[in-house]
Order: sequence, then C-alpha cells, then structure tokens
Amino acid sequence: MSGVSRRTVLALGAGVTLSQFFPRPGIAQAKETHGLSAFGDLKYPASFPHFDYVNPKAPKGGLYSQVVGGGTATFNNLNAYILRGDVAHSMGLCFSSMMVRAADEPDAVYGLAAEKVTVSDDGREYIYQLRPNLRFHDGSPITASDVTFSLNILKDKGHTNIRTLLLDLESADADGDRTVKLKFAAKRGRDAPIFAASLPIFSRAYYSKRPFEESTLEPPLGSGPYNVGRFEQGRYMEFERVKDWWGADLPVMRGHNNFDVIRFEYFRDRDIAFEGFTAKTYLVREEFTSITWATRYEFPAMKDGRVKREILPDERPSGAQGWFINTRREKFKDPRVREALVYAFDYEWVNKNYMYGSYDRTHSYFQNSEMMAKGAPAPEEIKLLEPFRDKLPAEVFGEPFVPPVSDGSGSDRTLLRRAMRLLDEAGWKIKDGKRANAKGEPITIEFLLNEPTFQRHHNAFINGLKAVGLDANIRMVDTAQYRARMEDFDFDISVVRLIFPQTPADELKTYFSSVAAAAKGSRNYAGISDPVVDALIEKVVSAESRPDLVTACRALDRVLRAGRYWIPHWNKASHWVAYWDQFERPKTKPRYAPGFPDTWWAKKS
Repeated sequence: MSGVSRRTVLALGAGVTLSQFFPRPGIAQAKETHGLSAFGDLKYPASFPHFDYVNPKAPKGGLYSQVVGGGTATFNNLNAYILRGDVAHSMGLCFSSMMVRAADEPDAVYGLAAEKVTVSDDGREYIYQLRPNLRFHDGSPITASDVTFSLNILKDKGHTNIRTLLLDLESADADGDRTVKLKFAAKRGRDAPIFAASLPIFSRAYYSKRPFEESTLEPPLGSGPYNVGRFEQGRYMEFERVKDWWGADLPVMRGHNNFDVIRFEYFRDRDIAFEGFTAKTYLVREEFTSITWATRYEFPAMKDGRVKREILPDERPSGAQGWFINTRREKFKDPRVREALVYAFDYEWVNKNYMYGSYDRTHSYFQNSEMMAKGAPAPEEIKLLEPFRDKLPAEVFGEPFVPPVSDGSGSDRTLLRRAMRLLDEAGWKIKDGKRANAKGEPITIEFLLNEPTFQRHHNAFINGLKAVGLDANIRMVDTAQYRARMEDFDFDISVVRLIFPQTPADELKTYFSSVAAAAKGSRNYAGISDPVVDALIEKVVSAESRPDLVTACRALDRVLRAGRYWIPHWNKASHWVAYWDQFERPKTKPRYAPGFPDTWWAKKS
C-alpha cells in the first residue's frame, strides 16, 4: 500500500554500489534498476519472489479489526493528503504508488506500479516505466499522466509536510501512457526520489470534477488493494479488499493484504475502548497505557486463552516523545526557562508510581539508534560543528545534555533548587509566591491536552512547577480543537511524539527547520528557528554515505538537545499487543514494522 511515513531499517546490500542509483555528476553511467535506496544498498535482487517476512501462500479472507489510537480518535475527512480535517485511519490502503518500501531495509523501495526506473548520470532525472494494464477501481486505466498529475497536485495543494518534502521535485512529466519523467534539483535531498516514488496515484479524470484541496466524506476513487467500504463518521471505518486488484501477485505484494475486510473502530474514551476489546467489539489492540497493560488484562477470555497477549520487538528509532515547548511564546524564549522546566519534572517518581517501571527515560531525538549522540563528540562531529562554535553553547562540544535523575521522592530538593536558580537568572523572580518578570508580569503555563490518559503525569509535573513558583494548568479540549490549535501553534506546551526513519533526510526539515517553524501545520511544534540547525540538516540530507549520515545526525542531536526545546518523556523498544486468537502470522516479523495487519491472516475455522 502507499503511504508517506518512512519505516525502514539497515540491511546487507546485494552487491549494489552507491553510484548505480545516486550517480555523481560527470560520470556517464545512467542505470536501470528495479529498486532504489538512499545509499544504493538493496537486499532483494530483481528476480526476488517476495519479501522474506511474509507467507506468500497466506490464505485470503476473513475480518481484521483494530482500535484506532488506543481509544481517543475520530474522523471527518477521507482525503488523507491535505491539511484540513481529521483524517480516517489507513486511507493509504486505497492507493497504489510507483514503488513500495521494504520493511526489513532502511529506505529501499521496489517496483509496484512502476516495473523499473532509469537514473540519469547526474542523478537528477528519474524515468519510471509503468506496468501494463494498471487500473483504478472503476476500471479506468492508470497512465503516466495520472502519476504526474498526482505529484504535481500534491506539490501544489497537498499537506504542508508533503509539499515540504517535494520542494526538490522540479518537474513531473508524462511521455506517453507508461513513462514518467521526474527531474530533481541539482542539490536535491537524498531521499526526494524515494519519497516521490512512494506517493499515492490519483485519477486525473476523477479530480477534474472535484476540488482536491477540500475535506470530504466521499470515498475516493482508488488504485490500491482496498476500497472504502461501510463507515460511520467518527465511529468506524471498513476497507474491503479489491478481489481483482492488478498488484495482488506482484513480488512486493505477495503475502500482504490477506483480509477481505479491515475495520477500524473509533472511541472517544480509552476505558470504553478497552471494554470494547474485552467484549470482542474489535479483535486487535496495541496497548499504549502501562497501567492498563499491567492491571487490566485479567478478563475471562484472557484467562481461558481466547485472547493472546504478546510483546513484539520494535527495532526502529523510538522517536522523540515529550512535552514540547512553544518557543514562539515570549516567556519561553530564554533557554534557561526551558531548562528549569526539565529540572522540575520528576520522571523517576512518575515511572515508578504511574507506569510500573515499564519505560526508559528518553535523552535524544534519535533515541535507540546509532544516530544518538553519546559522550564527547568524535573528530568527525567536531569538524561539522567547528564553523559554528561562536554561535553554540560550549556544552555542544562536550557531553550532550541528559535529563537529571531524581531521587524518586516526587520532590527532589536538589533538582528543584537548580530549577529556581535558572528562573532567577532568567529574570523571573518570586513575587507574592509567584514568578514574575521585571515588569511584574506573571508567568503562567498552559498544557494543551485532548484526552485524559496523561492527566496524572501532567499533574505530577504541575506540582513540580508550582514548587518553583510557576503557575501551570491543563486545558482539555476535544480532538478537533486540539488539532486546530496545534496546527496554528496556539499552545504553550503539549505532548508530541516525533518519529524518525532509519535514514533521516528531508523530513527533518518539517520537524526542525526555520522554514517549517513559520509554516502552519508543520511538525516543528517547538518553533525551532536556528541557522545552525538548518545547516546541519543540510549536512544530513547531503550525506554521501551512511557513516557520514550518522555523524551529521549526532551533531544535530547535540545542538537540538542544547536548545532545551522539550521535556523528554520515556520510551520502550517493543509493541504491546493483545488479540483474539483468530489470526496467524509469518514466522519472521518484519524487522522494523509491527506486521499487523499487513502480513497476518485469518485462521481457518
């Protein structure tokens, strides 16, 4: 299926060199290939029959159903590729793309609608040859003009994050019905061609009669393995397998899309959502709440074996979850204020009392990956950082910042005193028991929240903030209002999780760049606008080898951590999954994906 998220992992190459797919200028060696990757390392040869992590003989049929988001979600839009509305989960099931990612490689894509691609000698032009007999779900042919229309409309009117990642796409043109020509900027991002090839294919004729940029509940005309089936806005959504889909028996799709119906249930309350699982309202639940995982899986169906519970390894970077601080607000401009907030949070107490000690503390934006900065910077990192020495705190050239470890009491006086000193130094003095600036203006902090799961964690943090003289509160809003306020950056602090791929590149701009800081709907929630960060992102994007990429990411990690843009949360390298015993799955799990529902199938009754 098509999608814009990047979920991949490092794997051994198959004798393929970097220059084959990302040639350097001046070398006349245009190459034809069945796949692409950032550094030219492809695991699977052109003749591969299927991915290693699937059962190519998996039977088709049955129902798969799952809760969305643990039980606090809704939807009012079936157009997943624009900024407006709350989008229904997994709309990518309805669309195909030119190429599709392998879940056991860092960034490799292989042919789906495109059977091959030729890369020019300067690495700027990519010519894709489409397979014959491609069809939309209404039977109309998929042509090169549909592909180029899709890329151009996404670049012009797509979601902010998609538009950002397509900035380096200079042109998309059709040459006949089956040839797509893409041209990229001379200094394009390393993964721009991979991203473009992974985007959904829309029908040009369909959107000639409909505005692409508007939210809608009209099921779209698709090109992928599933169609929109029955649905009720905000309650459930079903996808029905397209029985005669043209891509079903291609190597990249064998063993995938095994269910006749995939259904997603929506709830507004996590407790009600959990009760729905125990009543078999849906069949699969990924658990995100430690107290629920530790205390609530004792219902009868669990005890008698009708429900299974497993911990599946998650080898992807764990992501950067935490309270992100909106530095666009004047009160958060001083990094000393932001650091004081870090010292006011007693993670050890919260992990022990609220999360059953289930988590590890997050330190890095690239936690649980080789891109995480540790210890003093290596000479290669120093080389990247040295030109900016006069613009960086000395800390960047030493040990990276690590959140303090408390005594677990819930009120560690040493850490609280450190927070108070930082606030004093930043000019926020205690006046009548509250912090205020030289003008007598008090500092207040509002935590924006859209569901109650994290309320206890917030309250523990607020107690720490009050202990250092800061007035803080929680503003609970519904999902639609929360989304609108986050897109408008109308918040003080909110919980955010940023998820990075195994081979970061242009998407870092949507999280951390100065351009994204000013772009409504971007994921740069902290408002990071720093020319040094921008320059280091470019080093990541232009890295010519994986070691260079790792070095640049570590340098970037040091600078971001020195900025104190967030109060880091916690992480675990696993998926907590419970399911009714109605499924089977391959012996090999995709190394960097959970595997469900993509590669599971229904047990025979």
